[in-house]
Amino acid sequence: MSTALSSGPLRLGLAGLGTVGIGLVRMLEREAALIAARAGRPVVITAVSARDPKKDRGADLSAFAWETDPVALATRDDVDVFIEVMGGHEGAAKAATEAALRAGKHVVSANKALLAHYGQPLAELAEANGVALRYEAAVAGGIPVIKSLLEGLAGNRIKRVMGVMNGTCNYILTRMQSAGLPYETVFEEARQLGYLEADPNLDVGGIDAGHKLSLLASIAFGTKVSFDNVELEGIGNVSIDDITLADDMGYRIKLLGVAQMSGRGLEQRMTPCLVPADSPLGQLQGGTNMVVLEGDAVGQIVMRGAGAGEGPTASAVMSDVIDIARGFRTPVFGIPATELADAVPARSATPAPYYLRMKLLDKPGALAKVATALGDAGISIDQMRQINQPGEDDGDAIVLIVTHKAAPADVEHALSRFAQTGVLVEKPAAIRIEEL
Repeated sequence: MSTALSSGPLRLGLAGLGTVGIGLVRMLEREAALIAARAGRPVVITAVSARDPKKDRGADLSAFAWETDPVALATRDDVDVFIEVMGGHEGAAKAATEAALRAGKHVVSANKALLAHYGQPLAELAEANGVALRYEAAVAGGIPVIKSLLEGLAGNRIKRVMGVMNGTCNYILTRMQSAGLPYETVFEEARQLGYLEADPNLDVGGIDAGHKLSLLASIAFGTKVSFDNVELEGIGNVSIDDITLADDMGYRIKLLGVAQMSGRGLEQRMTPCLVPADSPLGQLQGGTNMVVLEGDAVGQIVMRGAGAGEGPTASAVMSDVIDIARGFRTPVFGIPATELADAVPARSATPAPYYLRMKLLDKPGALAKVATALGDAGISIDQMRQINQPGEDDGDAIVLIVTHKAAPADVEHALSRFAQTGVLVEKPAAIRIEEL
C-alpha cells in the first residue's frame, strides 16, 4: 500500500562505511537530482556510524554527523530511515536494527545473515510499529529478485525458486573449469583477490547462499524464514576430475539453490549440482549471480546480474530507499508476518539423474559389486565408463556412472551399500543432475 508523501527530504542514517556504504554515499553525490525526481522528494544522508571516524574511506564524509554507536544513530531525531550495511547477525547490527524499528524508523538492510536468523521477529516488530523493513540488497546484489517476488509476481503461485547466489563459488567453479586448475589453487587465488569472506566457509560452505535462499523461500511460499532447515553442502569436495568429466558429458557444476513446496513440506537445498552446459545457468561465468523463478501463470523467469560489489549493492539499497520515499509499503515477506505459516521441513524426494564417481580396487568383480548395490537400491544405470588416469600405475580404476532418475533416498541407500562392498579406495562423489 502507499501512504501520504512528505515534501521534506528523506533523511538517512547510514551504519557501515565499507564498500556498500561508501557506494551509497557516492551514488547520492552523483545522482542526487535524479534520485529526488524519482523519489518525489530529496534524499539525504544526515548521519553515519563507523568505528573509526578518522579512517580515509575515499569519500568526503565531513558533512555528516558521526556516531560511533550504531544504536545511537538508529534513534536520532534527524534520521527517518536507518540503513544497516554493517553485516553480522548478532551484536551491533541486530541491536541497532531493533532499536530503529522500535523508534518508528524505517530500516533498509543488506544483511542476509541477520534476516535469515531473525527475519520473523524483525518483521513482526516492523509491522507492529507501522514501518518498512526492506532488504533487496540482501539477496543477489543488483538483481531485483525480492521486488519481483513481492510485486511483479504477486499474482502467481510460485512453483520453484532456483539459482546461483554466491559469486565467489561460481568464480571458483568456472575458473577450475576454464583453466583446468584444482580447487585448492583457485581457492587461494580467490582469497588473494579478496573474493572470500573473513570466514571463507560462509562462501564455499554454502552458508551465505543458504541465507539468501531461505529469504526467497519465505516470500515465495508464505512461510516463516527457516534457514536452519536448508540442506547445505559446499563446494570443497568438488574435484577437478568432477569438473572435467562433467564438461565431457556436456554439463557444468554449480552451487545451486533450489526451494519448492511439496505435499510433505518445504524443500530447501543449497548443494553442488550438474546443469546442462548450454542452459542459462550452465553458461553463467565468474562472479555473476542468476535467479530462476517459476510461477503458475508466468512460467519461468530468469534474472542475471552482478551479485555483489559497490555499485550493484548500493543500487539495490537505493531502490528500497526510493520506495520508502514514495510512501510504498508492503509486508516484509509479502503477507503479514503474523500470518506466515511455520515451515514444515522436507528433504527433497524429487527423482533426478545422478553423477557418481568412484575409485575402485583393481580386483575381479569390483565393478559387479557396485552395479549390484545400485540394483538393490532400485537404481538403473544410464551410462558407465572407466576413466584411464595417465601416469598412474597403482592399478586402481576410476569409474564414472550416470544413473537414470532416482530418488535421493535411494541414492543415499546405494552409497551406504557401496561402503560395504570392500572395493572402494575412497569415498565416492555423488552429484545430482538438475533438470531446468
